[in-house]
Amino acid sequence: MPELRKDPVIKRWVIIATERAKRPKDFSQKEEEVKSTFCPFDYGNEHLTPPEVLAFRPADTEPNTPGWWVRVVPNKFPALDPDVESKKYGRGMYDAMSGFGAHEVIIETPNHNTTLALLDVNQIEEIVWAYRHRYIALSNDSRIKYILIFRNHRKDAGASLSHPHSQIIATPIVPKRVQEELDGAKEYYSYKERCVFCDMINQERLENERIVEENEDFIAFEPFAARFPFETWILPKKHQNSFANITEQQVKKFARVLKNTLLRIYKALDNPPYNFMLHTAPTSEEGKVYYHWHLEIVPRLTKVAGFEWGSGFYINPVPPEDAAKYLKEVEI
Repeated sequence: MPELRKDPVIKRWVIIATERAKRPKDFSQKEEEVKSTFCPFDYGNEHLTPPEVLAFRPADTEPNTPGWWVRVVPNKFPALDPDVESKKYGRGMYDAMSGFGAHEVIIETPNHNTTLALLDVNQIEEIVWAYRHRYIALSNDSRIKYILIFRNHRKDAGASLSHPHSQIIATPIVPKRVQEELDGAKEYYSYKERCVFCDMINQERLENERIVEENEDFIAFEPFAARFPFETWILPKKHQNSFANITEQQVKKFARVLKNTLLRIYKALDNPPYNFMLHTAPTSEEGKVYYHWHLEIVPRLTKVAGFEWGSGFYINPVPPEDAAKYLKEVEI
């Protein structure tokens, strides 16, 4: 029968619609990828992007030339602009701010015809290091309050270019979605004196029904109140509020869990469109004792419709326990 489940962090309810239960093959998509012989992210086209702010390349190569294996550039069409003065103002009863911030693109590989799930784990480690480098560099600006690292895979998830890439947007305010997590985690801690995310990890390991991947330092599981089919979270097992504090050992373990999790999703769901979002503490490192950074992977398999928009409820036709079972059965 259907079941209502409550998210323990932000107290959002979801409907697990067991009467509509679906298997991975039911989500088979025939999205046609746009093929192009030209891409500004390919080798030889470095002059077509803004100058790189970070690149992993041999020491004997010049910036903005071929030879790199990971490259970070400002977005050519940024959502926010670092050269705009940061200021707040009012328009009568309405509040507004100037469009200050930063928007960067992490070009994950020179290989145009691949995806993150298929990259070698060592290359994924390099991408994670690029994330960390740019996170720390952007957080040095005191005007920046939050930095979101995210990835849109395939057109239906918002990707305008098929070349493997992810993005960073730094904002002068903490986003509402993240603030809800911070507030919920703080309330849980004030009542139980424990991190809600650490308790979730312990509960998942105890029940062992929703775990997809696990190693010494990281765990990937389907959240109990998953909003979407095959929604998967990756968390460090050791309490850590900010991604900026990830260690060299953790980078290796995180890259491995991320690789295996994305590969399972890739194979089980035939390379679906997805988004992933890295939620971390604000640059102030608020929530050292009660917040826990994590990566949320959301395959784009269902549409958000009138009921979801009108109520704030989500309807998920795949119980998280079933999703975990399907993903664990995939041979990688």
